[in-house]
Amino acid sequence: MNKHKKDWKSKTGFCFGIVLPFIGILFVASTLRAPLTALGPVLTEISKSLNLSNSEAGFLTTIPLMAFAFLSILVGQLSKKLSLEKFLLFSIALLIAGLYIRIMGTVVTLFLGSAILGIAICIGNVLVPGYIKKTFPNKSGMVIGFYSVSMNLTAALASGFSIAIGKLSGLGWKGSLGIWIWIAVFSFLIWLPIVLKRTKNIEETGIVKSNLNIFKSPLAWQISIFMGLQSLMYYSLVTWLPMLLQGFGMVKEESGWVLSFMQMAMLPLTFLGPIIASKLTNQKSLIFVVAAGMFISVLLILFFQLQYIYTAVILFGISSGLSFSLSMMFFVLRTADSHTATRISGMAQSVGYLLAAFGPPIFGSLYEYGETWNLSLYFLLIMIVIMFFVGLKAARNHLIK
Repeated sequence: MNKHKKDWKSKTGFCFGIVLPFIGILFVASTLRAPLTALGPVLTEISKSLNLSNSEAGFLTTIPLMAFAFLSILVGQLSKKLSLEKFLLFSIALLIAGLYIRIMGTVVTLFLGSAILGIAICIGNVLVPGYIKKTFPNKSGMVIGFYSVSMNLTAALASGFSIAIGKLSGLGWKGSLGIWIWIAVFSFLIWLPIVLKRTKNIEETGIVKSNLNIFKSPLAWQISIFMGLQSLMYYSLVTWLPMLLQGFGMVKEESGWVLSFMQMAMLPLTFLGPIIASKLTNQKSLIFVVAAGMFISVLLILFFQLQYIYTAVILFGISSGLSFSLSMMFFVLRTADSHTATRISGMAQSVGYLLAAFGPPIFGSLYEYGETWNLSLYFLLIMIVIMFFVGLKAARNHLIK
């Protein structure tokens, strides 16, 4: 009888301590980018429907990024006092509300919903790396790999199917953006039993409190700036690439799939990148790969437009996937405990997304200023060079102290 109880407790512990958290991480990841990447292909449709200018449309991506920028530090601080599991569950509920409000059909609700879902995604972005380090301390690289793949796979599918979903649903852009409500609801249902079954013992496992002031650490700033610049590159293209390609003469439906190809190309490196990075003494060689890939891809678009566009976006996707996974791994590799990992995640995403938030509106405004996409693409080339030198500093084998 006692053996049966022990076996049952062991299986229950494995389910609620390992399996459900792992599945929960994958589903949270699926909601952290897709609601934003689904926006790009239907941005023209939204602009026409609600009479938005290019700069105003660019702010639909910028508003969530600004939420990431201004609230990530606060989330990192609150994580010292609140349960990570409960905090994540709250973020999913908030996301559901934001997704619903965003598609209510007015300019006010569009921007309000974007702000609310930005707050929700911000919480998930900050907490998940620390939660992974806490729950899977010996498999962090692999779990972050799966987390990154889930995030970027759903982001790619969101871009590729965004227009088709709108047509099939008969709801246009509202259908394209509204479908993610159901994914968020399912994610909520997975996390609910995790929160309800969480015990004090599980809550305290792997958490070491630290009074370290990470804002005094040069390494923390280098990680944060690298995080921001690679995000700036990603969100600028996610927001404007379909419209840029349509300006070069590509049909609207194909432009969405080109963006999807870019994000599909991210998948292999988002999975393998953390595993490779965790086995290297330092990650400088990976920084070289990231910078070279991004620089060449932007040059191809700048000088050849549609001629080598699939080569360019696949190369950019590979580089972006590696840069994103490196950012996530820096939170783990450069910290000694899960609490510090959560705090550097909060700082990096706050500082980083503050930088990234300027990307889409600057990219769009440069087009309006010069009436050509060349200035926008030169802007990206300059950002890549800066990212390269900062990344080399962040890739050194040191801990945040």
